[in-house]
Amino acid sequence: MSETLDATAETETPIETLPLDAWHRARGGRMVPFAGYAMPVQYEGIMAEHLWTREHAGLFDVSHMGQLLFSGVEFDAGLEKLLPGDVKGLGEGRMRYSLLLSEEGGIHDDLMMTRLPADNAFEIDGGTIYMVVNGATKWDDLGVFREFLPDEVTINHLEDQALLALQGPEAVTALARVLPGVEKLVFMTAAAFEWNGNPLWVSRSGYTGEDGYEISLPGEAAEAFADALTAQPEVKPIGLGARDSLRLEAGLPLYGHDLDLETTPVAADLGFALSKRRREEGGFAGAERILAEREQGSAMKRVGLIVEGRQPVREGAAVVDASGAEVGKVTSGGFAPSVQKPIAMAYVPAALAAAGTKITLVQRGKQHSAEVVAMPFVPHRYVRKGA
Repeated sequence: MSETLDATAETETPIETLPLDAWHRARGGRMVPFAGYAMPVQYEGIMAEHLWTREHAGLFDVSHMGQLLFSGVEFDAGLEKLLPGDVKGLGEGRMRYSLLLSEEGGIHDDLMMTRLPADNAFEIDGGTIYMVVNGATKWDDLGVFREFLPDEVTINHLEDQALLALQGPEAVTALARVLPGVEKLVFMTAAAFEWNGNPLWVSRSGYTGEDGYEISLPGEAAEAFADALTAQPEVKPIGLGARDSLRLEAGLPLYGHDLDLETTPVAADLGFALSKRRREEGGFAGAERILAEREQGSAMKRVGLIVEGRQPVREGAAVVDASGAEVGKVTSGGFAPSVQKPIAMAYVPAALAAAGTKITLVQRGKQHSAEVVAMPFVPHRYVRKGA
């Protein structure tokens, strides 16, 4: 799950500041409005920050995202009415990517959820789900949860917690110096740690395709902890711009662009988020439509594209057929620093979704040739159990 720079930044609502606002500015971060917050889009340049993260370790401030705790009577059963994942079967310290679904089978949001063990950083008894949702949608998500979950389910919104992501092949080396023991975690697992008397909740996860970690910690401790991380020679602060290009190369969808309420998990190529037990039992929002699409196929499919030439094709460009009629849409696009080619994600008719299919795109009246390719555009480098 990820968010990054939206060219249509909000101007009508008050802009909030992150716990690290002054820290970003002191390090040359160029701040822009995003999801209601002032956030750094870049420090020394998107290309350089992207490549540094792929080769070393980048520190991202994602404190704008929503951190939620669910507990109380039968909260697992309540969440399973809205999410297609196996919440009940999620083990302690284990994570799962999931989707908050509408009754029509569209996607309200994508999210990460973790089962907290009794020993956790939030001083909450075991039997609790910790969830990270997108910043731009967190208030709407809370509205959906409060409307559809039983009154007996308690939802805590951790507004005073910061959230940092350390991503890249050298993230483990750098973080292990600051938090010994984090190297024992593997992809999609999490545990509690302590740093200078502050409780931390650390997961081995992220949204760049690289190995890395996400660290939830008290907002008042964020600046000192960020200083400790960037004191490591492998680590530099990285902005929203590179966060976007990294997740695009990794083939990871961005809510509000590649995912929305009009898109189903099957069309979005997120069938893995439908857990086996849930596919068999159903009972989640939009299940009838989603399970039918899974069996019969969806009319449209999210695909990856390599664009010919050097000119990037951006979100909103049309996919057209031989007659020039629009049949699909580009939802994310840009120049990929690691691939050294323009890449994109688009929704195309199922008949055009096979790898190797030639696609014509139109952007500002100009045609561009593209080819459907398998995603990710660069290999994922997650550290899995047994690796």
